[in-house]
Formats: sequence, C-alpha cells, structure tokens
Amino acid sequence: MEDDSYFDDEEFSAIRSLLGLLTFSTILPLRVYTSIEYMTKLTWCWPFLHIFVGILAAICGYVSLEFLHLNGFFTAVLVYAFLMIITGYNHLDGVMDMADGVMVHGDPERKIGVMKDSSVGAGGVATLFLVASLTIAGLYNILDYNFIFGIIICEMAAKTSLLTTALLSKPLVPGIGSYFIKETTVANYLVSTILIICIAFLLGDLVSVIGVLGAVVGGIVIATVAKRNFVLANGDVLGMSNEVGRLFALLFMAIALYFI
Repeated sequence: MEDDSYFDDEEFSAIRSLLGLLTFSTILPLRVYTSIEYMTKLTWCWPFLHIFVGILAAICGYVSLEFLHLNGFFTAVLVYAFLMIITGYNHLDGVMDMADGVMVHGDPERKIGVMKDSSVGAGGVATLFLVASLTIAGLYNILDYNFIFGIIICEMAAKTSLLTTALLSKPLVPGIGSYFIKETTVANYLVSTILIICIAFLLGDLVSVIGVLGAVVGGIVIATVAKRNFVLANGDVLGMSNEVGRLFALLFMAIALYFI
C-alpha cells in the first residue's frame, strides 16, 4: 500500500485519513483509501472511530436481549461474532502469530521468524480459543448486570490498548505496524486516552473508566511480553494487544460491577 504510486501526489486530508483508517479496520462499505503514511498520522483517533463500531455491537446485543429474548450467553456469543465480522477478523491472525512466536524457544530473531511465518501452530490456535472464550465470558458477565454500555466501552478501549502497546514498543521494519507505532507519541496518546476516559465516564460512570484502565493494563502487558520475546513489535503484536485489551476491559468492568 505504501509503495503504490497512486498516492504519490496525494495531499493530506484529516477526514479522508479518518475514513481510510475506518476502512482499514472494518468491513464497512466506505471504500475510502489513502496512503499508509497519511492514514496512520491519525492513529490516536482510532478509539473514537470504534465507538461507532461499539454502538452497532451494543444495538445487536440490545435487539438480541429485548426483542429476540435470547439469553445472556447466546447474546454474548452473537455480540462477539458481530465484532469479529464487522472488523473483518482483522486482529485474530495477530493473536495466533504472536502466540506462536512467544511459545517457540530461541533468540528474538527466531521468534520473529516464527511469528511472521504464515503457518499456525498449536500455541496460536489454543491462545485464540482462550482469548475468544474469555472475551465471550466477559461479555456474558457484563450483560448479566444489564450493562449494555460495556459493549461500547470494551470496543473503543481495545484500540486504547493497541495505542498503549504502540507507545511502549519499538517498531519492526518494514511492515504496516511500524507506521502505527511511529505515529503514536506521548502527547497524542495522552490526549486520546484522557478523552476516551471522559467519554467512558459519561457512558457508564466509574465502571467504564475502570474498563478503559483495564485495557491500558492489557496494552502494557502485551508490550512487555513483546519486548522480552521479540525486542521489536509489528502488526501482529498490535493485533494481540487489541484483542487482549478488549478482554481486560471486560474483566475489569465485570469486577467493578460486583464491587461498586
């Protein structure tokens, strides 16, 4: 994408870049494309774009519960399936690839080689199963408290987790992930996260804020694991952070709903 001469004479447009970022991360029929350099300049806005995705998922959950009268578990599975489909299964390969790289023995170069390999090992499959299962369980838990806003929170917080990992990582180049990492600075990360926390508070008070903080913790965990195993980070690491961040947000909200 970054080598396509079609974008050689393109001028930066914030709206086009935002829509390009949403096109990149979902299957929504926007069909707005821009160069990878311009699209990633607004990486810090990614959580805000996925508020819209979270709203759609929350509507899916509400319809399932209130109109189709499905139980909480079935609704949680449908919401998770909806999130995976609308995002084009964008980060699931990252979960499997990073897990395979972490599981293999050897130096960072060997681990990176396994992570970038197109084949998937048992560690990758098992990790994806665990992350998916625990995420569904987390959705079921918050729905048990009728906290439908938690669906919106966990989806936008997933991207905050991704930004956290990007901020704390050194990029593996070449690769698309390196552009997102390079464009995530302390300044724009803080602006993004503080605004997301404010939005979370408006949607669900302290419980939602705790969910965002959980996603930040998830991002720190993935960045730490990646640094110890690979030294550098790529798109697979960011993908893992997104999925683990969603899971951590749900976990923290589930605990907060019980105690608050």
